[in-house]
Amino acid sequence: MKRKRLFLSLLSLLFCGALKAKVEPANYSFSLDKLKVFLPGTPFAAIKKTFGPGEKVGAGLYRYNVAQLRYKFPVYVQIKSGKSVNFLARLPSYFLHDVFHQTLINRYGAQDFYSKKENAAVYIWKNKEGVRHIYSGQCNITCHPIYYSAEGVSLEKGRGSFTPLLENMHRKTNLLGKPLESE
Repeated sequence: MKRKRLFLSLLSLLFCGALKAKVEPANYSFSLDKLKVFLPGTPFAAIKKTFGPGEKVGAGLYRYNVAQLRYKFPVYVQIKSGKSVNFLARLPSYFLHDVFHQTLINRYGAQDFYSKKENAAVYIWKNKEGVRHIYSGQCNITCHPIYYSAEGVSLEKGRGSFTPLLENMHRKTNLLGKPLESE
């Protein structure tokens, strides 16, 4: 009987210690500075110096894998005239939307535009230091980011052969990622 009590006491001490352990979401340690090298206007040489040559996936389009803890997520960068003109990061679903969105607010202030359609929302900061930042998150059981993109504001008027990644994406797919019926 004493052994049983001792065993239960020790077992309860172990569980109490485990309950006091601090658990943080995976993106608490993520910094936007990790993506700073991809911002519009950054020379391609600086991106290659930090992340290597990347994988060329189209005309002037490169894919890089950014590591966060044990995971990697893709960042697509468009290069024109030897400089980044925009990038799109497909953020991991294990990131928490609230934490990532608050990080953007802390850095750039409140968003200039907000739109919600069903369970997905888009946030836009129109001109922060010459860059338009676009972030999208979605909620199902929990809320998580979908993508984060940045494009140069000064490129808007005379794009020429430059079309932002998001514009290309939305032409070919709807918000849910399914091909449009008309194409």
